[in-house]
Amino acid sequence: MQSIDRDSRQYVQAQVEATAAGQPYNPTVDTVEFAFTAVGARPETWYPGGWDGTQPIPGTTAYRAQVLVGPGSNGPTLAPGRYAVFLRITDTPEQPVIPVGQLAVT
Repeated sequence: MQSIDRDSRQYVQAQVEATAAGQPYNPTVDTVEFAFTAVGARPETWYPGGWDGTQPIPGTTAYRAQVLVGPGSNGPTLAPGRYAVFLRITDTPEQPVIPVGQLAVT
């Protein structure tokens, strides 16, 4: 679980592995968004994210999606608590919504 201070402005990141026809592919041309909800809730509000580069994480076939959160960011400013984090990737024709873990805000 990632943890951030409520006054921080920093990236929340998630690893993404994408395949097409059973082969890994680079998803960084796809639109990525994040949602933060109460644990157990479904996402409703989405925040635009981006990719940390266009190359896979060294030694893997995974890429890193990210969104900037906190005061002064394009993402949410979250009150202290625990949040479920969701990732949505828009590709044609798919648009998967992926639970990626939890975030603790202190």
